[in-house]
Amino acid sequence: MGSIICLNEAVLRMSKDGNNNRGLESTVQSFYEGGSVLVTGATGFVGKALVEKLLRSCPGLETIFLLIRTKKGASPQERLKELLQNKVFDRVRDSGCLQKVCAVAGDVMEPGLGLSEEDKTRLVTQVTVVFHSAATVKFNETLHDAVKLNTMGTQAVIDLCKEMQKLQAVVHVSTAYSNANRTEVDEKVYPPPANPDGIMQCVKHLSPELVESLTTMLLANNHPNTYTITKAMAESIVSQQADILPISIVRPSIVTAAWQEPFPGWVDNISGITGIMMEIGRGTIRSIICDEKYLVDIIPVDIVVDSLIVAAWHTANFRKGSVPVYNCTSGSLNPIYWHELGKLTLKHSLTMPSKYQQWYPGFSFTTNRFKHNIKDLFLHTFPAFITDVYLRIKGSKPIMLKLCQRFRMAARTGEFFALHEWQFCCNNQKALDTDLSVADKVLFHTDVAKLGWDEYIKIYMSGIRRYILKDSPDTLKSSLQKLNRLLWFQRLGKLFCVFILYKLLWLR
Repeated sequence: MGSIICLNEAVLRMSKDGNNNRGLESTVQSFYEGGSVLVTGATGFVGKALVEKLLRSCPGLETIFLLIRTKKGASPQERLKELLQNKVFDRVRDSGCLQKVCAVAGDVMEPGLGLSEEDKTRLVTQVTVVFHSAATVKFNETLHDAVKLNTMGTQAVIDLCKEMQKLQAVVHVSTAYSNANRTEVDEKVYPPPANPDGIMQCVKHLSPELVESLTTMLLANNHPNTYTITKAMAESIVSQQADILPISIVRPSIVTAAWQEPFPGWVDNISGITGIMMEIGRGTIRSIICDEKYLVDIIPVDIVVDSLIVAAWHTANFRKGSVPVYNCTSGSLNPIYWHELGKLTLKHSLTMPSKYQQWYPGFSFTTNRFKHNIKDLFLHTFPAFITDVYLRIKGSKPIMLKLCQRFRMAARTGEFFALHEWQFCCNNQKALDTDLSVADKVLFHTDVAKLGWDEYIKIYMSGIRRYILKDSPDTLKSSLQKLNRLLWFQRLGKLFCVFILYKLLWLR
């Protein structure tokens, strides 16, 4: 037992310091040794964490190429510079390994990825592993744009991979909800909701308005939105490469804040569940349309990233004919239900409130839309209106009604996932951990069963406070005092309402 502990400590030091201790070199690190990686979607949540983990735990990599497009007047090089200033890279900032990261000007929505001949030659001759993570995750994206990015973009990446001379593995990042029309999802590629080639031809030759007319027809297959449809079609395209490319598919479910790496609780956006948990904690959300008896399949971003890195190694060494699919999910391995998530969110929001607290936390899940609408009117819209009136009197810009409407629209687009439940088979995902050496299991955590949800949600809420709300630990004492005042305001408000109700009934 003592020798295993010593080995773990040595491997951890090797990972943190970036030193390549030959006696303890892992098989996964050996796979990446001397190679170069191409990452699409590197500016996204998963992409940032992936690049950081590659730099820190695969020190033998020569170059990490990031496909970055010009955006809002900022060049790829300028966007790379901004990206590397992100806090996610703080652990590797002083090691000098950031010099390995190279921006390649390109766009997955452009023919040939918009690559120059010079950049294409570099990629074709140097890249050994490709991670295709670029995608639009907007549930309300137009069909035209979703197809161009999620489906046609995947085809363009595959076309480039076919020309790569040193390619060992390609990992396509999909979603566990690419088959949202099924309640049980195995680790295989299912027939797509529409012919990808036909839809891509429509996008190429028809106006966006005509393409949109196809949306209703496609959604009739019980897909909730264009995101799941286009990701399903992308998987179909990938599956056709089984005999041509060493390619695999990783399907994360709902990606959430980091469990351990690069920092516990690290998160950089308020999309989906993160935004909901933040507003529950701030006391602004009082009612959510959701079936609390259902599983909520969430997976920490560091488990996703480690699974991607290991999947490339696994694909190169264990692939047998068909395209391997890894359902990177938690439901069948370490389940948590909506009602548990809600209780834990409330529990930890009361121990670490923010200085941006709006009201004392308290909410409920419901499947009764009428009941929800009543609560929404009196507990969301009306308080937002009163707050905006107060802001106007102060001479400030009223924003609460707009924020309320924005949340209402976001909640509506995500309702499908809160009112349905899926069972994901995870045999291939479990094999990722099973096939790792002792050293690799210390470096790469792919087993969500080892996570404790109570402690994780505590870490998550702390991360929201620190990384999203930018709230200093120094404000915790005053925030707790503010929370206590809000509790008394709430109690007095309830007493006042009871008094008014009593008077009204007494007057009758």
